[in-house]
Amino acid sequence: MFVLDPTTLVGFHTWLSLIAIVAGFPMAAALLKGHLSRRWNGIFLSTAIATSATGFAFPFSGVLPSHIVGAISLVLLAIAAVALYARGLRGGWRRSYAITAMLSFYLLIFVLVAQLFLKLPALNAMAPTQSEPPFAIAQGVVLATFLALTVLAARRFNGGTPPLRVA
Repeated sequence: MFVLDPTTLVGFHTWLSLIAIVAGFPMAAALLKGHLSRRWNGIFLSTAIATSATGFAFPFSGVLPSHIVGAISLVLLAIAAVALYARGLRGGWRRSYAITAMLSFYLLIFVLVAQLFLKLPALNAMAPTQSEPPFAIAQGVVLATFLALTVLAARRFNGGTPPLRVA
């Protein structure tokens, strides 16, 4: 059985990632309905920020692709946090929040797919170097899906004032 010990850095980082991904689904669903789920957005933002930050705690010698993804994610999450908490989703910050939150969610799913291809024997057999067509197709489908969802969220969550109700 595959168990991740949350008291190790790898386990803690992985559990944060999984919690952020789970929270990302209701967060995105609310945005797609033009609403804000304050509870799920808070859980998503805090765990996604912690996931990206803890990724830099692993030993490394040089900049890796994971560091680039983590840095991009932290920038997107910082913009989302400012839009939500400092600017109150007023004006263009509302659309900025929807876009940056959805793109941050995409990056978590992007890394999840990459990790699944590394860790699951059946997927790893199809794309052991992650340069084979099955990996590219999977990531292409994820990218296309998130681009469409991000456009929809930006359009639907771009109303006047922030909704008062929690979705």
